Amino acid sequence: MIKPKRLKIGDTIGIVAPASPASKEKIERACERLSQIGFNVVVGDNCHTQYGYLTADDKERAQELNSMFANKAIDGIICLRGGYGTPRILDLLDYELIRNNPKVFVGYSDISCLHIAFNKYSNLVTFHGPMLTSDMAGDFSDFSMNSLLNSISNEEFNPLIRNATEEMITINEGIAEGEIIGGNLSLIVSTLGTPYEIDTKGKILFIEEIGEYTYKIDRMLTQLRLAKKLEEAEGIILGNFNKCLPEGKDDFTLEEVFDQIIRPLNKPTIYNLQAGHCEPVVTIPFGVKAKLDAHKKELILLERPTLE
Repeated sequence: MIKPKRLKIGDTIGIVAPASPASKEKIERACERLSQIGFNVVVGDNCHTQYGYLTADDKERAQELNSMFANKAIDGIICLRGGYGTPRILDLLDYELIRNNPKVFVGYSDISCLHIAFNKYSNLVTFHGPMLTSDMAGDFSDFSMNSLLNSISNEEFNPLIRNATEEMITINEGIAEGEIIGGNLSLIVSTLGTPYEIDTKGKILFIEEIGEYTYKIDRMLTQLRLAKKLEEAEGIILGNFNKCLPEGKDDFTLEEVFDQIIRPLNKPTIYNLQAGHCEPVVTIPFGVKAKLDAHKKELILLERPTLE
């Protein structure tokens, strides 16, 4: 895998909007937070426009993302927010250009399909982490910022991925090693049957979700199981499943769904790593080798995700 260069104070971060729009006030507030740390910030033009539930049409959004990677003055890229629309630009991106201009790339939720595509076609290490207006414009904790900086910027790197306070849960004990890949469950499933289908062979699969009834979580996990994506993974990390509740009083709970679908796999699995739609939030590098010790409830990176 190709690792991007570590961001340093004074470097320039470009903000891209491959999905849904955000308010001017949130953009300004979040940019100020990055500026206070010492980064220069360049906001893409599409961050200030709206086209239905998108920021701009597909061609414009793809072109801006390609341009951010091509621009030598941009050292790293953080996505504006998720929402919807990123899958529509997958076949418009220049993956060779992106591979030849590796940069820190951060996002989650709808951005998950870009992580999968960049991993598959650009061989690029990317970062499942906080976005500009979804996270940094609001109640964004020091823990969340430090977790992000540990992955993309800190000179002293801590390989242990941990929660701020909440305890992780062991579903299946055991130890797994492999590159981490994954993201939002809905987006992972949306790649199946396409040229951008996630590859989980020999990897540690990370999954998170928000606002889906448990029967829908069941349906999507079942689809991954039937597609052999769960079976082919070395281990599984279940992240934050914010507001994923039963629709009716007789429906299975989230934990019962995991017991029925994940536990029988007998693969090392932990649940409740606070990564995804939550705060505080953990940043996870994708494409780097890691060790998952489900008994100890530990996730340890076996290599630094950036270059000096």
